Amino acid sequence: MNHFDLAQMQTELNGLRAQMEEPGFWDDVEKANKVNKQLRPLEETLAKSRELDELAEELETMIQLAEEEEDDSLDAEIEQLGESLKHEAEAFKLSALLNGPYDKSNAIVSLHAGAGGTEAQDWTSMLYRMYTRWAERRHFTVKILDFLEGEEAGVKSVTMLIQGLNAYGYLRSEKGVHRLVRISPFDSAARRHTSFSSVDVTPELAEDTDFEIDMDEVRIDTYRSSGAGGQHVNKTDSAVRMTHIPTGIVAQCQNERSQIQNREQCLMILRSKLAELREAERLAELQEIKGELKKIEWGSQIRSYVFHPYTMVKDHRTLAETGNITAVMDGDIDMFINAYLIMS
Repeated sequence: MNHFDLAQMQTELNGLRAQMEEPGFWDDVEKANKVNKQLRPLEETLAKSRELDELAEELETMIQLAEEEEDDSLDAEIEQLGESLKHEAEAFKLSALLNGPYDKSNAIVSLHAGAGGTEAQDWTSMLYRMYTRWAERRHFTVKILDFLEGEEAGVKSVTMLIQGLNAYGYLRSEKGVHRLVRISPFDSAARRHTSFSSVDVTPELAEDTDFEIDMDEVRIDTYRSSGAGGQHVNKTDSAVRMTHIPTGIVAQCQNERSQIQNREQCLMILRSKLAELREAERLAELQEIKGELKKIEWGSQIRSYVFHPYTMVKDHRTLAETGNITAVMDGDIDMFINAYLIMS
């Protein structure tokens, strides 16, 4: 469980402010920017904490006044203020759990169809829509970095950049294998099928992040694009695949029109994956975050989505579940994200 120590945060904030008051602090622009970057979230969190305290005091005062005056006319206002305080406190609690080194970053989300052929590819397209809708609900932006259509239907794989505050902090809970059970629309006998799709999530690194890749350890392959891209698609070797030889980690991008643009996006993805791996090693959580997902088959899933013979979505880590599968597939997955954050 991540703990939220306001006193410790205030001490850390005071220390950073003391650094900023030292003579010559702004002479080292790079160091100053890093300190300023650390300062801002601490100030915002502590300011929000004070706001909640003031709201709680206001509610307490209003309750006391209503009791002393025996005034029922304040009941509606008290109830409204209480609901507001509850909502703000829950949001604050969740934001407090997003204290990892990359939690406030944008997220690079990759979906890959697993066992099940066309069924799995259709399932991957459903998950793609689910995460896109989730991002829209939060007013985040989605940029497609790589897209490979299924042979008959759906999506074989897709990589997208989801841009918004805490995008990675929220979506890291989605990493793993997702299992679908339903009556297949592709089966003329209307039999029940089980399909799998893997979700990988890494943070987009800020440009000033101190992490470099030795390009001598990277193999770069180019090939012809097969996804969307207008008239340029398939005419030139614009798609790029990069393999980090020591770890075997692979990144690819084909959605930009030029090879140069695809190289830049591909390097960004690879850099993010390797940085996350380094952080995982530091936290001794290599198996969980490394990116070598569990084999995509029965028994390795983190969440199941059952359409038949009943409707239910259940997370196997937190045991959070709901029967409203339509809402979940329309992007309403916050209950699962929140349960994971509270548990982790």
